[in-house]
Amino acid sequence: MELRHLRYFVAVAETRHFGKAAERLHMAQPPLSQAIRRLEKELGVELFTRTTRQVALTGAGEVFHTDVERILKAVDEAVTRVGRFSSGAEGVLRIGLTGSASYRQLPVLARLVNHEMPHVMLEVHTEMLTPAQEAGLIERRLDVGVLRPPVRQEGIAHRPIAAEPLVVAVPEQHWLAEADSVRVEQLRHENFIMYAATLGSVVNDAVVRSCLASDFYPHRAYEVTETSAALALVAAGLGVAVLPDSIRSAPREGVLCKEIEDALSVRLDLAWREDDDSPLLRNLLKVLEQNDMFPDGLSDGLSEGL
Repeated sequence: MELRHLRYFVAVAETRHFGKAAERLHMAQPPLSQAIRRLEKELGVELFTRTTRQVALTGAGEVFHTDVERILKAVDEAVTRVGRFSSGAEGVLRIGLTGSASYRQLPVLARLVNHEMPHVMLEVHTEMLTPAQEAGLIERRLDVGVLRPPVRQEGIAHRPIAAEPLVVAVPEQHWLAEADSVRVEQLRHENFIMYAATLGSVVNDAVVRSCLASDFYPHRAYEVTETSAALALVAAGLGVAVLPDSIRSAPREGVLCKEIEDALSVRLDLAWREDDDSPLLRNLLKVLEQNDMFPDGLSDGLSEGL
């Protein structure tokens, strides 16, 4: 059974006239009539009753018409989808993000993809520090990452999308709760809640460098693997956490965020595999470029001093 014969059948079923159906199909009437006869012979049923005045569907024809319309619709949708997929307009985009990027950058990225690439589904992996994202990209478990440089793995391209100052999250009953801003020196005797040392956190490095610039080493009282856990411990009054400014986008009860006048900043980059030539990635980068997600003025180098 050929697909074109099903389309012939639908044309006759809808027009109830072989001549009109032939015109719609841009073919002569005799070949159309012959094709329908062959289809009926193949099925072993009559699909139409024919008189000199009209053509009508038989009961079997009505049932066949319903199923054939569904089949042809599915075929047309499949053709459309494969075209979108090959052009990068459809597919699954696997994205990894650091914990703090989930608060500010994820909503922006998700809105852009939903608006500009509506047939693309996001598979989101959050709370991934830079080393984990690098591994995910190299092992092809991620398509793009939102991470903090430096990027140490070869074969990963990346572009800056933001530079965030560090802020300090303190419990709402903390002695700094009423301060408009603080200096790093004021945190000298605080218990710090930091990412686990084994995770290779870029934020940790910036925190330590900021403290060393004020002649002290932070007292690491608690270690966490997730930003949300750090904020939970702050809310419990167990210490302070110095984190990127994006945590302000998701206020947490019991936690106040204060600007730090003399702390370093940390950069955020979009990263992908250098050898990824997929249309989906190409379209994503184009959309981000057109929507100013790669701002001018941010260094493409490593985040030294950022």
